Amino acid sequence: MTAPVRDAGRPESDAEVAGWLRQLGLPGLVDLHTHFLPERVLRKVWAFFDDARTHYGVDWPIRYRHDEPTRIGLLADLGVRAFAPLVYPHKPGMAEWLNQWVLDFAERTPPAVPTGTVYPEPGAQRIAESALAAGARCFKVHVPVGAFDPRDPLLDGAWAALAEAGVPVVVHCGHAPRSSEHSGLAVFSQVLERHPNLVAVLAHAAMPEYEGALELVRRYPRVHVDTTMVGVGFTERNIGALPADWPARLADLGDRVVLGTDFPNIPYSYAEQLAAIAGWAEADERLGAEFLRAVLHDNPARLLGVS
Repeated sequence: MTAPVRDAGRPESDAEVAGWLRQLGLPGLVDLHTHFLPERVLRKVWAFFDDARTHYGVDWPIRYRHDEPTRIGLLADLGVRAFAPLVYPHKPGMAEWLNQWVLDFAERTPPAVPTGTVYPEPGAQRIAESALAAGARCFKVHVPVGAFDPRDPLLDGAWAALAEAGVPVVVHCGHAPRSSEHSGLAVFSQVLERHPNLVAVLAHAAMPEYEGALELVRRYPRVHVDTTMVGVGFTERNIGALPADWPARLADLGDRVVLGTDFPNIPYSYAEQLAAIAGWAEADERLGAEFLRAVLHDNPARLLGVS
């Protein structure tokens, strides 16, 4: 018999996560939002975070700053049985070679699900379809980093192809942690109006527009939110607090919330994200262990095609 959420408590450290999952009767974690990148790209990303006080107004020490084999091993130690290694370009000409790199990474890293990305450039639809044909089962689109308009006509064919394929697209369209000209749900909602069948996963629950994100989830049956950085102390202090009734708001949306963490680029422990989600499950009797199983495993496994 599995322990109720309150009896199982919350993991206070990464070392406690595997035992906590066993108490809950979970077969492991499926993380829909992690980042693995070519080494030279990753070094530039980490250098950006090293100067986070300039960019974000707050320090952002990367918790899991290790070489690639160590990072993969850490996910295994945490009980992550599958993860989506997300890549994203910041300029034209990057998407295609990033897609090839991440497909190769997934082939040599069995827990990794093959992913892809797109950018508004000539041939974007072909690039998306090529990645799909090669086996990509999840895509990432990062509006603020790419500094583009997701409504750009150059992306229209790619959005259509992704909607038809039914693969999840993790879309960072929110204003946090740094806004851009075309970020925000007022913009991305227009993409959904044109492509209502898109399996969009609103990264970071579109923080700080949490309420608007759930409105889109209710309006579009294939839209989800991920938990990445949502409800952890760092976010609550520096970016924006969740609505006080957040657990109650999730009560009828248990199948549309998926685990995401932003590993390895987070300034706190992996366990803290899991503890935040467990706190939501404890706070409303309509959630509980069933909600945890759905968010931490079943929902992302369904989206990623993990058996």
